[in-house]
Amino acid sequence: MRERVQKLLAREGYGSRREVERWVRAGRLLINGVVAELGALVGPADKLELDGRPLRTHRPVEGPARCVMYHRAAGESLEADAEPPAKIFSELPKRAGRRWIFLNPMHPSDSGLELLTTDGALASALMRRASTLGGKFALRVRGEATATQLAQIAVGALDDGTNVGPAKVEAGGGESANRWYEVEARSPRATAVRRLFTLAGLEVNRLMRVAYGPIALDSALTRGRHRELTAAERALLYGLAELAVPEADAVPRLASGKPSSRKPPSRRKRVVSRR
Repeated sequence: MRERVQKLLAREGYGSRREVERWVRAGRLLINGVVAELGALVGPADKLELDGRPLRTHRPVEGPARCVMYHRAAGESLEADAEPPAKIFSELPKRAGRRWIFLNPMHPSDSGLELLTTDGALASALMRRASTLGGKFALRVRGEATATQLAQIAVGALDDGTNVGPAKVEAGGGESANRWYEVEARSPRATAVRRLFTLAGLEVNRLMRVAYGPIALDSALTRGRHRELTAAERALLYGLAELAVPEADAVPRLASGKPSSRKPPSRRKRVVSRR
């Protein structure tokens, strides 16, 4: 059976469809030694290469897809070849036949909740719906926003014609010349929320994502640590993507390797340390 190359590579966990499309446009992907074209059909007999490295496709995979939440520190690059490499890459379990994919990763200057999965179909579906998934953020700005600036942010209009509003903005206190604001927007994209404040004339000196859709950052998860999503959190994530939940492991495990006894997140407001 032949299928589009971007669909195949996304399903097998090499990256999202958009990422694969960027590889194709840049001429980085070869099919049987020839530069790939968008929408090219491939099958089991075709040989794929990315930047000269062969890509194994139609591979047997080990176990079900996995989903992880990670508390990312500000300044930490998520590029696999970054120096120093992100701590998460040395701690994630190796999955035979699968690759870890970040869902709407943030800019290195930002911090907070990052979600990862080995399910390429899930990653692609969520990225296509990124403008409507919703996200919550805590931002620290220099000075105090005026009522006019807050009203502009709440509209959610960006200068590229997209809109992530209506956004809910609440003052969250502050210290010295800085003030914190809590924002709930229609998109989990941190760059879009930061841009809202910039367009309103405010200087953001810290941004933290505290929720991706209904998945909230675990307040017990310190910076640089990760854990697998609970069964309930996985169900929420697949529900957002309108996909069936694949068969899960019998017992989700934490980074420590101990069985998780953590309960599904409640509806209560979570308080996450911003220090």
